[in-house]
Amino acid sequence: MEWDVIGSRKRSAVDSQGKAIGFVIRRLRCKSCRHIHHELPDLLVPYKRHLSKTFEAVIDGNFGDVPCEDSTIQRIHQWFGKVGLHIAGCLKSMLDIDMTVNSIGFSLLQRIKQMVGTEAGWLSRAVRIVTNSNNWIHTRSAFMSG
Repeated sequence: MEWDVIGSRKRSAVDSQGKAIGFVIRRLRCKSCRHIHHELPDLLVPYKRHLSKTFEAVIDGNFGDVPCEDSTIQRIHQWFGKVGLHIAGCLKSMLDIDMTVNSIGFSLLQRIKQMVGTEAGWLSRAVRIVTNSNNWIHTRSAFMSG
């Protein structure tokens, strides 16, 4: 694919100390489909305020390492419960892996880690694969009244 850089936008996220850090995200227009895409660094999860490292720590159960309130931790778990199935399905399909035998008795988290690796950054790797294949679930929709 070929891209035209058409500008940039500012984006902020909360780091592991609870401080807001700023990013400049490039806006790209695909020359073939003409849609606008944003180039996100691996440390961001699309449409989320906290770094992927924070999401990963919460999902892995390392609550002491995150700058979040209990309600935010609950929302991260709920988000992973909804999106995790989609991520696992996309990874399984794209990586052409037969998980039927290997995944019996494994949790959703364990199945995803089997596909992308268990070392730090597993969530970033999974998100990158799903996002770059245009399979990320968009949480924002616009409706126009008629």
